[in-house]
Amino acid sequence: MPGKLPADQVARYADMFSAMGTEARLRIMQLLLQAHPEGLVVGEIQQELDIPNSTLSHHLDKLRNEDLVRVTRESTFLRYTANTEALEEILRFLYAECCTRNQAVRPRNIVQITK
Repeated sequence: MPGKLPADQVARYADMFSAMGTEARLRIMQLLLQAHPEGLVVGEIQQELDIPNSTLSHHLDKLRNEDLVRVTRESTFLRYTANTEALEEILRFLYAECCTRNQAVRPRNIVQITK
């Protein structure tokens, strides 16, 4: 089958999707993308989503472990940013599978250029 990905690559994508597979983590990704490229410090994420610190830490760790977010230390704060390269990679995977190989979905239904 042309374009078939190695099993380890498919497993990596599955892990990335799984990491984003909760409402809280998807909301974190949404916030970080809205704040791109500066990102947000943990306190800002916590304030925006009203998630207890221990729970937020767990969610951020899961996203970081799958390389969906990056973290940098700023003095006593941790700043998180979306790893847009990883997101581009999984979007390319989905786009190739749904829109180019057999055109199960029409590309124009996905990609819309707005002014």
